[in-house]
Amino acid sequence: MARPGSGLLVPVNGLGYPPQNLARVVVWEWLNEHGRWRPYSAAVCHHIENVLKGDARGTVVLGQVDAQLSPYIIDLQSMHQFRQDTGTMRPVQRNFYEPSSAPGKGVVWEWENDNGSWTPYDMEICVTIQNAYEKQHPWLDLTSLGFCYLIDFNSMSQTNRQSQRKRRLRRRMDLAYPLIMGSIPKSQSWPVGASSGQPCSCQQCILVNSTRAASNAILASQRRKLYGGTVGNPGATGTLTVVRQSNTFAGTSLWSPTSTSSAEQVQMPLSNANFPCSPVMPSLSSAHGHHTLTINGQNNLNRPGTQRISMGSARGAIPPGVPALPVKNLTGSGPVHPALAGMTGILMCAAGLPVCLTRAPKPILHPPPISKSDMKPVPGINGMRRKTKKKHLRRGKNPEDVVRRYTEKIKVMPDEDCTICMERLVMSSGYEGVLQHKGIKPELVGKLGKCGHMYHLLCLVAMYNNGNKDGSLQCPTCKTIYGEKTGTQPPGKMEYHVIPHCLPGYPDSKTIRIVYDIPAGIQTNEHPNPGKKFSARGFPRHCYLPDNEKGRKVLKLLIMAWDRRLIFTIGTSSTTGESDTVVWNEIHHKTEFGSNLTGHGYPDPNYLDNVLTELSAQGVGEDNLKD
Repeated sequence: MARPGSGLLVPVNGLGYPPQNLARVVVWEWLNEHGRWRPYSAAVCHHIENVLKGDARGTVVLGQVDAQLSPYIIDLQSMHQFRQDTGTMRPVQRNFYEPSSAPGKGVVWEWENDNGSWTPYDMEICVTIQNAYEKQHPWLDLTSLGFCYLIDFNSMSQTNRQSQRKRRLRRRMDLAYPLIMGSIPKSQSWPVGASSGQPCSCQQCILVNSTRAASNAILASQRRKLYGGTVGNPGATGTLTVVRQSNTFAGTSLWSPTSTSSAEQVQMPLSNANFPCSPVMPSLSSAHGHHTLTINGQNNLNRPGTQRISMGSARGAIPPGVPALPVKNLTGSGPVHPALAGMTGILMCAAGLPVCLTRAPKPILHPPPISKSDMKPVPGINGMRRKTKKKHLRRGKNPEDVVRRYTEKIKVMPDEDCTICMERLVMSSGYEGVLQHKGIKPELVGKLGKCGHMYHLLCLVAMYNNGNKDGSLQCPTCKTIYGEKTGTQPPGKMEYHVIPHCLPGYPDSKTIRIVYDIPAGIQTNEHPNPGKKFSARGFPRHCYLPDNEKGRKVLKLLIMAWDRRLIFTIGTSSTTGESDTVVWNEIHHKTEFGSNLTGHGYPDPNYLDNVLTELSAQGVGEDNLKD
């Protein structure tokens, strides 16, 4: 099927503005790690357009319109999205579509992802799908757009032509994207130290403006160093013309490279010390031994040449005299705060100054491929697999017997509160009339044997009934565990073996790899929503320990915690917000093999001690190990 008319990008006047008296729908998009332009929502685009009308040189705080985007800002000057907590930068663009297209009507096409939530298509694909839908085509082949998917409008499904996997898709109505008519005043460059108006008083804007002020100071200092004197090789000197552009935004510049009447020029000798980033040298034009370089000063980060400067320099040694600024630095190491580094990098490139932006490192989640013959049993531990099945789940025990087993009656009650019902111990339990058990009167008070904390016996029975009913009791004050605590982990399997690779920080030890695998299923009476399905995302999950004495001790305790069903539980994911899904249960694991960018990897000299403490808090202590 022929591809219908999609989004129309009209790069006029440098801003991509449409011609006079031509209506267009504006969609702002950001570039993801796969090289795809992803659209912002219509509400966010309206917000960006409103800021653009007020100050085309300003900064857009996305959290003001969408709470989920609170870490992000857009610098309209350099056309980059900037994450304030990590310093990550992504290009953004301002795209235009026909008013009769999907964004103009507020139509959103989405596909169902693995998490069961809905993801919008790229805007050009959304426009194409809507066009075919309006023409009442029964299906649509997306091959012409570079995707091997077939859209079936009858079943409202998307089929992968290679794997034949089907996903649901849906069409929903949302806010229409902003509509503009004619041209908008051109943006002006952001001179160093200039103010863009009265700043907002919210915390995000305060951070943005303070970052901008600090960046200006660094930029001014670098300009003084760079332009202050004559540095170069006498045998290879020339004239470097740095043009600070006065009218650009994104895409094409507002001035011709051959015209310099609207630009401020700075003459300086050219040498490797002044502009040492070699990838730009082919752009120099040679004439009579003189070299002239014209730099488009505003939008260098959007240009392929500058990207080659950034990425190429990151692979080798950074040339002398060029500041190295980390684009992303999750570990917090280094002298420059990532947010300040990212904004400074934008501004220095905007001014035409050389800067080397280090590439954001990627986490090393898994070791190199390993054959089965290389997987060896862990020394001192029998077997390589544990399973938890439904028949292993323990039946509940009589609450009265459990409470009496771990408490002793108190005849003389102290004048203090029962921290369960918040009534005085000298008074009856707050559960009187709500809960009745033979042999346990509301006024009876018991003292727990190990810790000595005192409660109404009826309150302890009520607390036990609200728990897992596994025959154990946990003091609500000090968390001391009585008996063997078990959890509500769903059925699954745990495998463990030694692999011939070492972890960062443990060069002399091989590695213990643990593989957890839990399938999705139905919740039982011990779970939050009995009878409802639960999901199991990210399984099998691979975790790593050093193969040394302490690592093997941790593994033994983790096996014990697995047998007691304490490693996982069913709840709400703190990462995705999904409910009724399998989540970790307060025993941290290292899931990153060769790095520690996420905080879940190595080196981490305190991890083994920390996880031993967490296991002990679950009642799985070293005293449980048999010699």
